[in-house]
Amino acid sequence: MLIKEYHILLPMSLEEYQVAQLYMIQKKSREESSGEGSGVEILANRPYSDGPGGSGQYTHKIYHVGSHIPSWFRALLPKAALQVEEESWNAYPYTRTRYTCPFVEKFSIEIETYYRPDAGQQTNVFNLSAAEKRQRILDTIDIVRDPISPGEYKPEEDPKLYHSAKTGRGPLG
Repeated sequence: MLIKEYHILLPMSLEEYQVAQLYMIQKKSREESSGEGSGVEILANRPYSDGPGGSGQYTHKIYHVGSHIPSWFRALLPKAALQVEEESWNAYPYTRTRYTCPFVEKFSIEIETYYRPDAGQQTNVFNLSAAEKRQRILDTIDIVRDPISPGEYKPEEDPKLYHSAKTGRGPLG
């Protein structure tokens, strides 16, 4: 099993990030829903009281990914291969998400997320055993200081240059 841990440093409070995350999830779901063979189908969206992280919101979704695959290849695949299922338990600041594909029964990706106000300083946020810690790959991502290739650089998206007139935030760095 692959254990990959990301520490992503964000220049905002946990409360601000939660609002931003919810906004971007609904925006991306709407953008991805562009007709036949695309979009997000919500099967369940309900509160839970005794699941991962305590109390939170459970969602079960199907992502229809057919529109992202070339038509000649899509024609060869069964419908089940063009779907990805997501189950998510959101007890912010903890979430657990599982992705599966009905066509490939043994395939699954599980993602556990803790949002912490500590700039990524905790060394064992998931309480891994010594053996798991040796196996773990740790990657720290800093959206302000990490290098970006010249071909992908956009000054209007550079957090070192951007300033929000509405919030007064920025530039960062």
